This record gives sequence, C-alpha cells and structure tokens, in this order.
Amino acid sequence: MEIAVDNLADTGVIQLLEQHLEDMYATSPPESVHALNIDELKEPSVTFWSAKKEGKVVGCIGLKEISAGHGEIKSMRTATTERNQGVASRLLSHVLQVAKDRQYDRVSLETGSMEFFAPARTLYKKYGFQYCEPFGAYQADDNSRFMTLSMQNTVN
Repeated sequence: MEIAVDNLADTGVIQLLEQHLEDMYATSPPESVHALNIDELKEPSVTFWSAKKEGKVVGCIGLKEISAGHGEIKSMRTATTERNQGVASRLLSHVLQVAKDRQYDRVSLETGSMEFFAPARTLYKKYGFQYCEPFGAYQADDNSRFMTLSMQNTVN
C-alpha cells in the first residue's frame, strides 16, 4: 500500500469522500456533521493523503493545522471492501508521524457518539487518544465525541 499526498482530483478519492459524507449525514443530525467537503479539504491548512493498492484508492485521511502545535484529523475513511485489513491503522500511523515531524504538541479529532463510529473510537483509543472537551471552534454536542493525543506520549 502506498500513502501519498493527494490533490483531490482522482475520481477514486472523490467517490470515497462522497461515501464518507453520505454516511455522516445518514448517521448524524446535519448540525452534528463536521466532515469537510472537497473544497474545504483543499484549504492550505489541510494536508490530505490517499492510500492506494495497485493504483486503486483504498483509504484517505486529512490533517488540519488548527493552531501552532495542534493538528486535527479530518475525513479518515477506508473503502468498504478494505475494512479490517489495516488500512486505517497505516493511515493513522502515517499522520501521527507527520504530526511528530511537524513538532505538534497534540493531535485531536471529533467523531460521532453513535454505534456506527465505535470501530473508529476503538482504533483511536488503541493509538492512545483520550476523550477530551471540545477543542477549537467545536461546541459540546451529544452526537460528538472529542479525542486528543499528546504527542509526548507517542513512540517513534
């Protein structure tokens, strides 16, 4: 599997992001959907990667710089056909290494509170993320769970 910065022009990654947004709106009230659209993922504060196997997009992830030393994971998604095969773990490991290289103090994320999001929350916990209060511009929301990882707690 190859992970590389993506310019969000490939139809494979666009389809994956469209599926991501469809799932977010299907499982969360509209006011609780915080996934970025394609134009927002192209903003300079966001670096976006796709994972490919044999030229086919199998996953994606973004890292948004929300302040000096603080990054936020955005739009992490694994293709349905590739679930439980390590794609999400590889993408998350990649982004955490980038965050470490950028000397971020912490990396945070927002995910859903519903059962649909349980596998994501389990993965984040496995990597040391802890539940936290809303960060940045987020407000408390029963449909959201906020998590953060101190980069001082990560290993090389």
